[in-house]
Amino acid sequence: MKTIKNEKILIALDYDETSQKVAEQGFAMAKAMNAKIILLHVVFEQPIYYSSYMYMRELRVDVKDDFKKIAQEFLDKTKKNLGDESIETILNEGEIAETILNTAKEMEVDIIVMGSHSRKWLENIILGSDAEDVLKKTTIPLFIIPVKKQD
Repeated sequence: MKTIKNEKILIALDYDETSQKVAEQGFAMAKAMNAKIILLHVVFEQPIYYSSYMYMRELRVDVKDDFKKIAQEFLDKTKKNLGDESIETILNEGEIAETILNTAKEMEVDIIVMGSHSRKWLENIILGSDAEDVLKKTTIPLFIIPVKKQD
């Protein structure tokens, strides 16, 4: 039987307190496989809406540069906490699931690691589930780490 060699692992992180767990689990798995580690954060600009007495209109708030700066600092801090300078960090923007999948293909990764917040069913209907979208569309093995915020 031929052994599969996993050489690159993409760890997709959101800007959430539970991301540290996802990073640590993905890091441990990558180290056990002696694989290269790539940390990814996707900046997704959702429109912000303003509701008034007679109308609702979309407000465009140009804060993308601030988001990018904060997100890169987050990735750098995560890399430092993991204690491995060889970790590559990537900051991309776009729709989250699609961007994770496109980045994984471009980087030719062998495994994608990401967290799932296990939201309640109504929140999933309204907000969607990025982990579920990636799972439905990927051809690359996916390792999903269930994370819940502490009460």
